[in-house]
Amino acid sequence: MLDAALKTQLTGYFARITQPIELAASLDDGAKSREMQELLEELAALSDKISFVRRDDDARVPSFAITRVGTPVSVRFAGLPMGHEFNSLILALLQVGGHPPKEAPAVLEQIRALDGDFVFETYFSLSCQNCPDVVQALNLISAINPRVRHVAIDGALFQAEVTAREVMAVPSVFLNGKPFAQGRMSLEQILAKLDTGAADRQAAAIKGKDVFDVLVVGGGPAGAAAAVYAARKGIRTGIAAERFGGQVLDTMGIENFISVPETEGPKMVAALEQHVKAYDVDIMNLQTAVGLVPAAAPNGLAEVKLANGASLKARTVILSTGARWRQMNVPGEAEYRNKGVAYCPHCDGPLFKGKRVAVIGGGNSGVEAAIDLAGIVAHVTLIEFDSRLRADAVLQDKLRSLRNVAIITSAQTTEVHGDGSKVVGLSYKDRETGAAQRLDLDGIFVQIGLVPNTEWLKGTLALSARGEIEVDARGQTSVPGVFAAGDATTVPYKQIIIAMGDGSKAALSAFDYLIRQAPAELAAAA
Repeated sequence: MLDAALKTQLTGYFARITQPIELAASLDDGAKSREMQELLEELAALSDKISFVRRDDDARVPSFAITRVGTPVSVRFAGLPMGHEFNSLILALLQVGGHPPKEAPAVLEQIRALDGDFVFETYFSLSCQNCPDVVQALNLISAINPRVRHVAIDGALFQAEVTAREVMAVPSVFLNGKPFAQGRMSLEQILAKLDTGAADRQAAAIKGKDVFDVLVVGGGPAGAAAAVYAARKGIRTGIAAERFGGQVLDTMGIENFISVPETEGPKMVAALEQHVKAYDVDIMNLQTAVGLVPAAAPNGLAEVKLANGASLKARTVILSTGARWRQMNVPGEAEYRNKGVAYCPHCDGPLFKGKRVAVIGGGNSGVEAAIDLAGIVAHVTLIEFDSRLRADAVLQDKLRSLRNVAIITSAQTTEVHGDGSKVVGLSYKDRETGAAQRLDLDGIFVQIGLVPNTEWLKGTLALSARGEIEVDARGQTSVPGVFAAGDATTVPYKQIIIAMGDGSKAALSAFDYLIRQAPAELAAAA
């Protein structure tokens, strides 16, 4: 199952294991069980610290536990953790095997201090790029704190369980048998939900921070680039972000970032974060900006107010808050989000295997989603508001070649229907005849573009009719000392590489603004 090159690489990794671990499997005579046993035996053969045993003591088959011998430290995988989850498997082997994690000592101490017994179950799909972060975070917590247990479950393999628990989006996490969270979560976010005092401690720490020369709000590509360029000038730089990486974390394939022929969003974000951390940048995650108070005078300080009650002060501010998926804003959409209404076909598509779904949107993202889903589900109906599809011709040709796809144009979605627990259909209006139509469906994937995250800035600086921050050629907003970059601005073409360039430009503009305002030490640094 593992090729020779990969085995050689893993042998090097497994040399870091310091404590013996056991791979204890629960199997039957099925094909997936045979694959699992083959994989586990191959892994065990790569290190004298790893042993394989068949116990058949777990209700989920096939599954296996990774246990630190002689201790209660253990994590479990139900299903074969390949695809995006293969890295999760290797990390679990290393961490349960005693290899020290890279997280900050304060984070590890927070994990050890968790008070209670926690049993987590995470449903994932092998095509989900959002799932590994959650799986790896919960596995790490389990490896550090023996009062925490975690099992990662392949939803496509345990369909009956997924149906019974009404799991319609991944990752879906249950804690002690009850729903805990859905969607991508970082280790910090999970700990914040478990450790109820963490937010207050973080707010107190933020209140004590010194003034920043450049404060970047938002941690996507634009924000990361701005932070690097500002920090390289030797000035005090900070990033306040809800999650580092922004929407790129939810991007499956990236094939147009010049000099990198192909990568995935999470890999790019990891590289961005590593680059930013190479400089003296104060990264403040899990921070939601709710207000901006501009400086009262040219040499004054701007203030960014945060949702936790704290605030940050800075001589200049760079806004890079990005954008989020646009919603249909029709009755039923909010009620059935993650209950059949989804926004990530790569993540949630496998949960709709053999079912009927709709894709809303006829641009590139909508047509690509319909093509991908057609290989999984029973039938796809693509619904487009305009009289024609707007996707590239090559994508349209591919879509029209698929037998289990129907295309409806000039259609306005008017309502999402559900039975109280899940989606059962949608209604739309034929824009040419005005006639109302209804489709019976199991899922709806919304792919209708982006909306900027700028509501909190209304009345503070100039926004376009679409809510984008108006900027000039230097990234300057209508407020002196406040700059902006990325998808939240009026700059056309929302692309990663453009956002990075604009973030760099905004940082250079902010530095130029600073050295022209006086402090002498900044002018000397130029």
